[in-house]
Amino acid sequence: MTYPDGHAGWLATGHSVVRAILADPRFSSRYELLHHPFPGGPEEPLPPAPVGDMTGMDAPEHTRYRRLLAGRFTVRRMRLLTERVEEVTAECLDAMERRGPGADLVEVFARPIPAVVICELLGVPYADRERFQGHADTILTADAAPEERYAAMTGLERYMAELVTAKRAEPTDDLLGDLARDSGLTDGELVGLGGFLLAAGLDTTANMIAHGTFALLENPAQAEALRRDPALAPQAVEELMRYLTVAHTGVRSALEEVELAGRLIRAGESVTLSLQAADRDPERFPDPDSLDLGRRATGHLGFGHGIHQCLGQQLARVELTVALPALFERFPTLRLAVPAEEVPLRTNMNIYGVHRLPVAWGED
Repeated sequence: MTYPDGHAGWLATGHSVVRAILADPRFSSRYELLHHPFPGGPEEPLPPAPVGDMTGMDAPEHTRYRRLLAGRFTVRRMRLLTERVEEVTAECLDAMERRGPGADLVEVFARPIPAVVICELLGVPYADRERFQGHADTILTADAAPEERYAAMTGLERYMAELVTAKRAEPTDDLLGDLARDSGLTDGELVGLGGFLLAAGLDTTANMIAHGTFALLENPAQAEALRRDPALAPQAVEELMRYLTVAHTGVRSALEEVELAGRLIRAGESVTLSLQAADRDPERFPDPDSLDLGRRATGHLGFGHGIHQCLGQQLARVELTVALPALFERFPTLRLAVPAEEVPLRTNMNIYGVHRLPVAWGED
């Protein structure tokens, strides 16, 4: 594959190959070693990852942050949040019902649920969301100009620095308060890590809720199956993660020569990983282009794989498992308010999804 900057690298699409690369320490995630695969992206080499940005780090630096956070995102801890997620979901559904019979699902449902939850988990005031939501959106735009991305990162960093200063002065009973009190992180590390967790928690699950709803509305038999049997939700979430794979593309750089699937990848060559293609690999998932909530979609790469597998995956599972069945139970006549081809897709974002999802319910 020839990259936009002229680099001669690789594209990996098969499930077994992509999974192998994600787990192989001979492939690096460090930004400064990677070539950008998308047209319109930065033409100059990328700088090293900002402090706290775990995505652009290798071991042992990545390991230090991961160990610090892993115990705070366990399955048990995230399941303890289920009741709060149910409360937030019900509040959003009540608001939808009051303003109905139509809405942009992104605005009134998909974004607020994970935003409220991640803000409460981290200890970020939800009322401040206008100060950080736009910055997070820009950072996740694949073709954002370098100066726009830099301004967004600076803005988010400035906001988090104010918050960290307050947490240091008076630690609170939340994740950032705990880290401020006893983690040993510097102010710069806590600012960077807090911004990284906030941006990730705001965007990924919001897009899965919205795009998952879109997929179900386009597959009414599957939506009806979920409506009839809410207990199907955990399995449905895994299939939707496979089917949509909203975190769609990764890049790695070979640190040494690696022979893989009969190809020799030389040191310094970038490999673009199409996680979406891997999750539609017919050798791994029969009839992969069909959404089938009865499928056991184990082994999907919707949360990644290896040391960079999504830290917040258990929280995302709780939010999706609660939100999607509740939406279809409350609004059994939910439907698209515009033709499917008019739904604006996030084709220029690092996290795939929809910009808006106009829906309606009740009588036609």
